[in-house]
Amino acid sequence: MQPFPRPLLASILLCAALAACGGAEPRPSEESAPLAVTLGSSGPGAERLRSGDVSGGRTALEADLSVDPDRLASLNDLGASYLLEGHGEAAHRLLDEVVARGTPREQQAALLNLGEMYAIQGYQEAAQAYLETARAVDRARPEPWYALALLADARGDLSGARAGLRTAFHLDEGGAARAAFAYAYPEERAHLEALVAEQVGDRATATARWRELSQGRFAPLSVAAERHLSGE
Repeated sequence: MQPFPRPLLASILLCAALAACGGAEPRPSEESAPLAVTLGSSGPGAERLRSGDVSGGRTALEADLSVDPDRLASLNDLGASYLLEGHGEAAHRLLDEVVARGTPREQQAALLNLGEMYAIQGYQEAAQAYLETARAVDRARPEPWYALALLADARGDLSGARAGLRTAFHLDEGGAARAAFAYAYPEERAHLEALVAEQVGDRATATARWRELSQGRFAPLSVAAERHLSGE
């Protein structure tokens, strides 16, 4: 991978910032089925994003990139920060750069986030394509399996959701990968927690999360929750 010229990186970051300020983004549609946001770095910026401090996380990530412009895991997370705030165009610009220039691990995280972006916008088939591409990069990583399980469940494919989650569990012994996700909406966290609780036989937690999700703003997730509550 060729080093990232600093003027080029500065231009990319400026374009993303301008895109984020350029007007209202499309609101989630009735078909929105948001999944989860995949972070690639492990420093303070990522931790702040997980805690909900998006502004502080972005500042930390920009500082990382000012020191090392080729830290593309940080560029993924910077794109994720825009995704968490609903700025899809800005996120897309940065994530595309990671897909074009990153290592396989970095590319996989960016592809998952592009899948999340399309799922938020209601383009479930496009989201599926990005998630499957991410899985193909490294089938031994659990994050794509979690995302595919969530999308399958939202689309009514319960057997696919359960199979994907079983594989994710096998690859994510101890649950570190799912603990590292960030969430653009509380419904995303509730959905994953409900599936996980159901998988491990924690009926009380699963029922509570499904009930919470059934009252959420996203129709595909609410319908999925009703299916589980009805015992399908």
